[in-house]
Amino acid sequence: MTLTPKLEQDFLKRGFSRRNFGRLATMIAAGSTLPFYNEPALAQLSQVRGAPPDAVMINANENPLGPCAEAAEAMRNIIQKGGRYNYGETDDFKSTLAEQEGLKANYVQAFAGSSAPLHQSVLAFTSPAKPYVMADPGYEAGGNAARFIGAKVVKVPLTKDYKHDVKAMAAADPNAGLIYICNPNNPTGTLTPKEDIEWLVNNKPAGCIVMIDEAYTHISGAPFNSEYVAMDKDVIILRTFSKIYGMAGLRAGAAMARPDILEKIGHYSAGAMPITGMIGARVSLGVRNLVPERRKIIKGVREDVFAFMDKNNFKYVPSVSNKFMADTGRPANEAIMALRMEKVYIGRAWPVWPTHVRVSIGTQEEMNKFKAAYLKVMKA
Repeated sequence: MTLTPKLEQDFLKRGFSRRNFGRLATMIAAGSTLPFYNEPALAQLSQVRGAPPDAVMINANENPLGPCAEAAEAMRNIIQKGGRYNYGETDDFKSTLAEQEGLKANYVQAFAGSSAPLHQSVLAFTSPAKPYVMADPGYEAGGNAARFIGAKVVKVPLTKDYKHDVKAMAAADPNAGLIYICNPNNPTGTLTPKEDIEWLVNNKPAGCIVMIDEAYTHISGAPFNSEYVAMDKDVIILRTFSKIYGMAGLRAGAAMARPDILEKIGHYSAGAMPITGMIGARVSLGVRNLVPERRKIIKGVREDVFAFMDKNNFKYVPSVSNKFMADTGRPANEAIMALRMEKVYIGRAWPVWPTHVRVSIGTQEEMNKFKAAYLKVMKA
């Protein structure tokens, strides 16, 4: 892909050199498909090809419940219309989400998942002179994308109680372009209080955008942050239907922000959305009690696992999400490989916590198998 003169001037103005243009063009052309930093690729870091069919796959923060029955039926019915773009399905999804969030329709943009708006925001708001600020440990996709295009990445350790250190993040660089908050955090599943996020929104560096990734917020039951968008703050909210709605493989998501912010990230993508994902997401939004019922199911399985961890004096970080970090007391990869020998596939490790592994919450049956395998591995 060749950059347009307008994009070239924008990139030069923000501190990029012409030496960066090749990678910038590559990232724009590839969208969210570059294999070394996108969401599916990061999930794949937690697995290997050729896993046995009876393996327990609790490695990628997926929801084994899948889409709800109503969404599944709607998606089946629309497949026969797949020969047309059906833009109206995307418009209906945007309007439904906007109405539920108390926003105007032009404050919502639909995407196939939430990876694309994350990466496009990196393109729009970071540069060699405008760093990307994130938590450590934290979800790596945005940082990897920023590093790829030549932007500085600043990692800020979590607090002692595993929250985003918002004051340290705000002070990390006075020229920060984008501050990324995943809440609950991935991989720890821990929650940063609403008042801390509010403080960050009101005290961030001038010109900086605060991105709040709410991929796991439904699961925690924590308050959302759409009001900052309605107040025209320098905020982007990410939503995905991959987690509590069980649509990871069907790709549906959205970004919510002021229209001028959405316009800036919109420069880097075009085309129709998958109609299966759009109608599945819209129908899911209308299913009463879907979110609280699934939240209850996930919480029950999670608390059962934590009771097992406590009973056996295993160290872990308490979580309010669909994953948690377990401290194996040894190099993380040793525990990961030992569990694979038991046909249990857990998530990856983060360099800053070299003995911790991320474990996703699966079904009760899957977690019972995890408990048996983890007990065997830890007692070996």
